[in-house]
Amino acid sequence: MPGGLDHIVHAVRDLDAAAAAYRGLGFTVGARNRHPWGTHNVIVQLPGFFVELLTIGEPEKITQPAGRQFSFGAFTREFLAGREGFSMLVLESRDAAADAAGYERSGFGGFDVFDFERAGRRPDGAAVKLAFSLAFAIDPKSPSSGFFACQQHFPENFWNPAFQAHRNTASGVAGVVLVAENPSDHHIFLSAYTGLRDLRATSSGVAVTTPRGEIQIMDPAAFHLRFGVEPPADAAGARIAALRIAVGDMTMLGTVLRESGVATESRMGAAIVRPQDAMGATIVFEPG
Repeated sequence: MPGGLDHIVHAVRDLDAAAAAYRGLGFTVGARNRHPWGTHNVIVQLPGFFVELLTIGEPEKITQPAGRQFSFGAFTREFLAGREGFSMLVLESRDAAADAAGYERSGFGGFDVFDFERAGRRPDGAAVKLAFSLAFAIDPKSPSSGFFACQQHFPENFWNPAFQAHRNTASGVAGVVLVAENPSDHHIFLSAYTGLRDLRATSSGVAVTTPRGEIQIMDPAAFHLRFGVEPPADAAGARIAALRIAVGDMTMLGTVLRESGVATESRMGAAIVRPQDAMGATIVFEPG
């Protein structure tokens, strides 16, 4: 069964500009990495969770999906043709093959496990090996949102406290918010994806608490009321709309955002960065 939230993919057209924007929000941002299938990324780490800023770096390397093979490059290219923002949600996996088999049995599979490796670097510049196995889950009602579980084979080479120290005092992931016209249409998928049965029906939709962070699916009116911004509206089904970040010192966060000239909405003690200021994503900073 998958674990808690592992990471979220933020698809952007200009990776350098996105990295600078996240630095302006007070995050420590890693170096550019290159994938053999044409995408480039940079990473923002929190304890046990990260944000993957992803772009098309080498479009000539993109391959089309074929049979049971998922194409990150093609999916990202199609997503960015319509908008920037959160494109994929990822859970932690301890056994990608078992998770893929579970998704298959539930009727939400259809792709083989995807294995890949890349080089990484420690803060001191030393090279390390990173390897991942991915199990994909497909919500047929949400073709513009990606979902998978990620198994890390050398987690000791990836996670590093030096990358998790942020000037904005971000201390962890609180949750992810999706938006759908009818949240209940996606509760069976959400249960199969997370492996959890105790989903909660709320006045705004459905929610589930994973071992690391909450996943909520809200209707658009509830999302606007809660966060004061408009959700993504140019895609069908459940759209990944907001990332909730726990912060240790909201005063320090406010100082960082003012110095960077970042405007925020204020709701229920949270500071909310609007999608027009964060490349299509809503980023919610809340007391941790």
